Order: sequence, then C-alpha cells, then structure tokens
Amino acid sequence: MLTPRQRTLAFLTLCTALLAPFPARAAAGPAADTPAARNPVVFVHGYNADPGVWGSLREDLRADGYADSRLFSFGYDTHQSVNEVLSGRLAAYVDQVRQQTGAARVDVVGHSFGSLVSRWYVKYGGGTATVDHWVSLAGPNHGTSTAWACALWDQACRDMTPGSYVVKNLAAGDETPGAVKYATFWSDCDEVVNPDSSVPLSGALNTPVGCLKHNDLLGDDATSAGVRAFLRS
Repeated sequence: MLTPRQRTLAFLTLCTALLAPFPARAAAGPAADTPAARNPVVFVHGYNADPGVWGSLREDLRADGYADSRLFSFGYDTHQSVNEVLSGRLAAYVDQVRQQTGAARVDVVGHSFGSLVSRWYVKYGGGTATVDHWVSLAGPNHGTSTAWACALWDQACRDMTPGSYVVKNLAAGDETPGAVKYATFWSDCDEVVNPDSSVPLSGALNTPVGCLKHNDLLGDDATSAGVRAFLRS
C-alpha cells in the first residue's frame, strides 16, 4: 500500500504529464501530386487560331485544382517562321512565366502548328532545361501534305510541308532530346495532318485517340483525361 507521501507524488506526476504540451507536428509541405506542386502550363495554339481554342482544356485543368495563375496561353502570329521568329518569342514568353510563378520548369501543350513552334524551342532554343512535360495534339511533326495548299505564299505553311527545313531539323538525331517527357495524341481520321503517322515521335508516349477531326482533339474528354494524366506523371 502506498504511503500518503507516495500517493501525493504519484498524483503530482500524473498532473505534470497531463499538463505537458503535445509534441509539435511538423508542417506538411504540398503533396507531390497536388496542383500547387505541379508546373505552370503553357498552351501553344495552332495555325490560324488564337488562345481561345484552349477553353475546354483550361476548364478541365481548373476542375483538377489548377489556379488560373498557373495556366498561360501563348498568342502569336501564325504566319511567321518557326525557327527564325516564333520559337524565340515562345522562349521569351516561357521565361516570363517562370519569373512570374517562380517555377523552374513549365509544361507545354501544343496543338497542330504549335507543336513545331514548341518543339523547335525545346530542341534548339534551350527548352530542354525549362520544359518538364511536352504535349502535341495533332501536331504535323513530320510534315503534312495539306500544307502545300498555302506554302506558296505563307512561311508557316512552308515550315509544315514534308521535308521542309524545320521538319528535317526537328527529325535529325534525337526527336525527343533531353530529360523532357514527351507525349503525342493523334487521330486516324485527321483531315489536316496527312499522313496520320506524322504525329507520333520516337521516344514519346504516343496515344491514338480514335477517329476525331483535327480540331476535335481540343475538346475531346478522353484526350483531355490523357493529357492531364500525363502532366501528373
């Protein structure tokens, strides 16, 4: 049996333990796959288009938790040279995005002609150091015969023709250089990119989307889901 003095000491010990503060919990940083931890996304539209074409995919990314402040649409004159003008302007735009967001790298999603502009930036404009994920939706990555229809008077169309200076140089050596993750999404019913096999790249994740028209990839739910999953990879 405890003596009165021992009972008093036991009571005081219990009180001290109950009144002691709980150990502080370490502050948890953002999970690796939360939108706050992901890269800003830069959209690059296609020929004769504008940033408005990205409305559906932007909405899907916002639904996934991306803030508008992490989504950027590069607007440009699509009738100019890929290598001499447009890729350099995209490089400057990406630098602005990185400065504004504090991000070391961005993810780039291009549609159609925008695939050539962004690929040239990645391969020859320093983009291997600043781009994490690169996505091409229906990009004429190896040229398209339909571009001959406007090649006589339009530089961008000439750049998209099979065997053009731009197409040949992008295909030279490694088509998917650096540590960048590459993905393409292509349709076997594309009325603009001919042949359909122009889109896939060696070393990329190449995903067929079924029978969709060229611009329908921009609003297709399955394609959007594939793009969003790839950006999370």
